Amino acid sequence: MNPDEEFPIRRVLDENGKLVGDRSQVSDDQLKHFFQWLVTLRTFDQRAWNLQRQGRIGTYPPFSGQEATQVGVVAALHPDDWICGSYRDWAALAYAGVPLYYPLLNSMGHPIAGRIPDNVNALPVQVVIAAQILHAVGLGWSAKLQGQNRVAVTFFGDGATSQGDFHESLNLASVMGAPVVFVCQNNQWAISVPVSKQMRSRTVVQRALAYDIEGIRLDGNDIIAVYQTLTEVVSKVRAGQGPVLIEAVTYRLGAHTTADDPTRYRTDEDNQRLSRGEPIARLKRYLLEAGIVTQEGVAAVEESAKQAVDDAVATAESYPKAAMEEIFDHVYGTLTQPLAQQREQFLARAGQGGARHG
Repeated sequence: MNPDEEFPIRRVLDENGKLVGDRSQVSDDQLKHFFQWLVTLRTFDQRAWNLQRQGRIGTYPPFSGQEATQVGVVAALHPDDWICGSYRDWAALAYAGVPLYYPLLNSMGHPIAGRIPDNVNALPVQVVIAAQILHAVGLGWSAKLQGQNRVAVTFFGDGATSQGDFHESLNLASVMGAPVVFVCQNNQWAISVPVSKQMRSRTVVQRALAYDIEGIRLDGNDIIAVYQTLTEVVSKVRAGQGPVLIEAVTYRLGAHTTADDPTRYRTDEDNQRLSRGEPIARLKRYLLEAGIVTQEGVAAVEESAKQAVDDAVATAESYPKAAMEEIFDHVYGTLTQPLAQQREQFLARAGQGGARHG
């Protein structure tokens, strides 16, 4: 089997921003909307990196380079569909409606960041590698059993496909026909380990064959291809045609986290070769050449993004400090007896020791 023939990469805009496919499902206004979001999210991500370096937030996992995949997927969902993401998927959650200051509060250690707003159907970001894939299958299977017309989507990196949870999830979803869309953001690196050293498979998506589900490979840096493909896929999954595995080929432009130094394992040649055609530069070039936006319009988008990020930073840094006992909240709908006892013991000790805010 030749994976490149079996699973060709779907693409509408090439790396130079040239139209090489059909974009009839996406209007000019939608493209301008996507561009505003991509620029805002990139501006936020870069600002968050700087905030960590200034000591104003803790460890932060940047997502620059992967914005098109996350936004394009969520844009294809219904409001009551489920989103299960990892610690690098704040772009998806922000597009779904989670406030932009939440990722900052998360890196500050504020427990409220674990409580997703009621108007967003998403689970809190998962730090345990691949665990969110299991959760998506549970949510999808539950929706099917209850006769709900809902789909569960889960995001994960190429490194997560080396975990047993990935394979168990695909197998169970296949057996049960659960309405789940598995979105692998193949960003080429699992921390410092390249894909070529993680697996002998030439692609991630060919693993769909083992579980007898549909697999699709697409250009994760092309938001038009992502959105149009996922619109088609989500419709099929919602109609009961079974789960689908997506491999979105993209590139993590920065470090794994602020605790990582990618120069120790990636060369300048790697960066130049793999970052070519990153999502924002690609879309901007197309919009300008097609006359959909002007340079003045781009400048306005960039200014609007900066203001949105400034507002998010101001909100996060002025957010009320959490009471220490809040670490027990938002874990279960009803606090379990052992946790309730621990909370009482904690409050008793805190009352003796003084300060209860962090």
